[in-house]
Amino acid sequence: MQFMADIMPKILIVLAAAMAMEVVAWGSHKYIMHGFGWAWHRDHHEPHDHVLERNDLFGLFGAALSIALFAIGSPLVMGASAWDPGTWIGLGVLVYGLVYTLIHDGLVHQRFFKYIPKQGYAKRLVQAHKLHHATIGKEGGVSFGFVLARDPAKLKAELTRQRDSGRARLRASV
Repeated sequence: MQFMADIMPKILIVLAAAMAMEVVAWGSHKYIMHGFGWAWHRDHHEPHDHVLERNDLFGLFGAALSIALFAIGSPLVMGASAWDPGTWIGLGVLVYGLVYTLIHDGLVHQRFFKYIPKQGYAKRLVQAHKLHHATIGKEGGVSFGFVLARDPAKLKAELTRQRDSGRARLRASV
């Protein structure tokens, strides 16, 4: 019983950190990758035959954040000033990174496996991200998150409004 009382707050910290990372990823994607970081993100939006993209460099920032948090939480690194929640927050960042890699790189962009979902939330994720890639250039766009996806019909309507207002140029397939 004591084990559960000790471990449950740590599990909740991991889950909260992983969920918070979707907010961090959304903001980073919208304001950094589609802002001053476009030089690294551009190749992700353009056809290419490379295994790696400059865009993959952004993953190093998530890895560095996770490693730094593990270090902050480690008595081996920080000694008596170690902050125990750092370890569990770092684990949440790592969990999000793994989920992101499986969903975004694996499922959506099929970099690791070929599977096209026919129904359910997996299909919604793929559709939402395809709509994200419907714009030409860094301006405009929808669906900047990686794990949470709005209704594709609403995203498509938003893209149409952006096109009609001149805020975004869309590919012909939308």
